[in-house]
Amino acid sequence: MTLPRRHFLSLAAGAVLSTPAVTRLAWAQTYPTRPVRLIVGFPAGSSADIAARLMGQWLADRLGQPFVVENRPGAGSNIAAEMVIRAAPDGYTLLHMTATNAINATLYDSLNFNFVRDITAVAGINRVAYVMEVNPSVPAKTVPEFIAYAKANPGKINMASGGNGTVLHVAGELFKMMSGVNMQHVPYRGDAPALTDLVGGQVQVMFAGLPSSLEHIRAGKLRPLAVATAARLEVLPDVPTVGEFVPGYEASGWTGIGVPKNTPAEIVERLNREINAGLAASKIKARLADLGSVVIALPPTDFGKFIADETEKLGAR
Repeated sequence: MTLPRRHFLSLAAGAVLSTPAVTRLAWAQTYPTRPVRLIVGFPAGSSADIAARLMGQWLADRLGQPFVVENRPGAGSNIAAEMVIRAAPDGYTLLHMTATNAINATLYDSLNFNFVRDITAVAGINRVAYVMEVNPSVPAKTVPEFIAYAKANPGKINMASGGNGTVLHVAGELFKMMSGVNMQHVPYRGDAPALTDLVGGQVQVMFAGLPSSLEHIRAGKLRPLAVATAARLEVLPDVPTVGEFVPGYEASGWTGIGVPKNTPAEIVERLNREINAGLAASKIKARLADLGSVVIALPPTDFGKFIADETEKLGAR
């Protein structure tokens, strides 16, 4: 059959224009073909690290390539964020994001990047519950007793956090402001080393992520006074909320996955599908629930809006 010249050229042009889309789709279908790096802005053993390793193992099992967790703590997780932002947008360098990234977007005036603009949201993982806990040497067993003890001992209570400007720091400062107590803030390079010193008695109190604290609580090495969530948690049913004693108090965090902007949409979509499949799997759901977490399963656009809203909300505090 002989095609008219104009019809032939039209078909040829359409084939050329569609080639990039076909190539991208094929690339996404074969992705990943080599190990993927998952960058965490906090040390090993932190609440963020626990969630990252749980999801990294799931993705490795599903996609057939290692998802290597790299801990790059420092500057309130800004070092990790900038490292990913500067990486090639090819899906092989992922950022494990936390609420601290949202705080940093407005806390720091001289960042070399714009977090909301330069990171593409892929998928949420979980909302992280926080717990107000003390070293057992502290005589207070309830929040009112702690407030009274702190007011009777001004300047003697050291409050640990995972670093200046982190959500754990903000949670502690919010408690100080709303309860009227004075505590000396002691920042660490992540919540894991802060917890080590809290267990050792070098500091007295901490607002910490429940995933990294739960085993210490169950072992009796730390005493939980209250959870910072709006409602009590099934995993610690007998522990009250801070809000029961300090009306209006609530603090929690979240984690998720992001990639450098301009990462192919097909790769973002594939990662989102696999992560959300993991969040629906009974094993991961049970593990997160056991850590006092609630899953955040959203499509990329909705998770991106969630991050933008959180950045605005946390920046206003």
